[in-house]
Amino acid sequence: MSGKRKATAGKKAAKTHLPYDGPPDYRVVGRHGMFPDIGHDEIARFNFLAHMNRHLSTRVMPAVAEAFEKRVRPAFEKAEKRVFKDRHEVRKALLKDPMFQWWSALRRATMEQRQQAGRWVALRQAEALNARADKLTRGDKRLKLDPKLDLPRYVAAVDHHCMPGSYHTELAPGDVTAAANYDIGLFATTGGMLGRYNDGGGVAVAKWVKENLPAFRPKRILDLGCGLGHNVLPIAEAFPKSEVVAVDVAAPMLRYGLARAKTMGVENVTFVQGDAASLAQFPDESFDWIQSTMFLHETSFGSMPKIFAETKRLLRPGGVVLHVEQPQYAKTMPLFEQAMRDWDAFYNNEPFWTKMHEIDLDAFMARAGFGAGDLIHGGVAAVVDARVFPEAAKDDKQEDYGRKPAWHVIGARKPAKSVMRAAE
Repeated sequence: MSGKRKATAGKKAAKTHLPYDGPPDYRVVGRHGMFPDIGHDEIARFNFLAHMNRHLSTRVMPAVAEAFEKRVRPAFEKAEKRVFKDRHEVRKALLKDPMFQWWSALRRATMEQRQQAGRWVALRQAEALNARADKLTRGDKRLKLDPKLDLPRYVAAVDHHCMPGSYHTELAPGDVTAAANYDIGLFATTGGMLGRYNDGGGVAVAKWVKENLPAFRPKRILDLGCGLGHNVLPIAEAFPKSEVVAVDVAAPMLRYGLARAKTMGVENVTFVQGDAASLAQFPDESFDWIQSTMFLHETSFGSMPKIFAETKRLLRPGGVVLHVEQPQYAKTMPLFEQAMRDWDAFYNNEPFWTKMHEIDLDAFMARAGFGAGDLIHGGVAAVVDARVFPEAAKDDKQEDYGRKPAWHVIGARKPAKSVMRAAE
């Protein structure tokens, strides 16, 4: 082929080339001091799962929507002589369609494979990880564990996200493998949409508070359901003069969380084992800001009123309570979308998911003692480091982690008695 024909062929190829729109490579994930060592094949597994999850949400899910409109809805309306009345009828009708079955089976498989991949990495180096965490946390007063704590049933009875043993199970003294597994596998589930250190939710919350409450100067911050601390650390960094207390029921998460924080240079967080529904160890009006990030949906209908009541008790006059969650189901949300969002409740070990997204959170805040005029509403999207994840930072396709405000902020401000203590 002549040089001219080669150049022409090259131009044609360039015109047909599509820009890459997949998730970032796992090798750019942030490696803090507690991050497990990951080999070539293990990285390849996580990359495959990230791409599969992205494919399911951006390519296969639209096909499910098409099948719903062309097959499922017409068949239901013909048989029942009426339209769907709620998302539950939609889900039950979708269960009979092969396209939904295919999508659902593959999505469940990726969750199970993600747990297998993450647990293998954590368990093969369990002794080293546990020893590293022990060296970083031994004798540190910022780790306060309670071996006698009774685990809430909503924690003890469920393997959340198909994670064997969930967050709390300890396989050995000083165990942190559950936390390590969770930390390294979030990338595969989200396709990198939570940022380099899986902390995009916390970064978004800190950013929202600074933009919407610019005069707020909290002295003490309480984070509920902190897990391994990935969302509370950005808040602690954004408010370095604040004393931050992170609470969770799971000891492995707290050990790992403090060790992780120390390797990342975050020194103003204390990790406390406790039940968010009963925090008697803290006196009344002892925090200026109480918050949670994607925590409420993993509690229960019975525990939520107690959790909200505790936030009211613990909040100082002039203080703020904020909860960041998935959006509630509303009449404006199509029933098909509601049914698809319900998937986690039935097939991803999230038993409170569906109930959580239909309850009236404003009413729960009112029952806790907050007035209608004190309520706060807003929306946030996870913040991604564009320098590390350039494509993810502008991605708007991911089902739950797009650039639109995918999470709802619900909260309240406790009326000040006189001058807001948080501003002192």
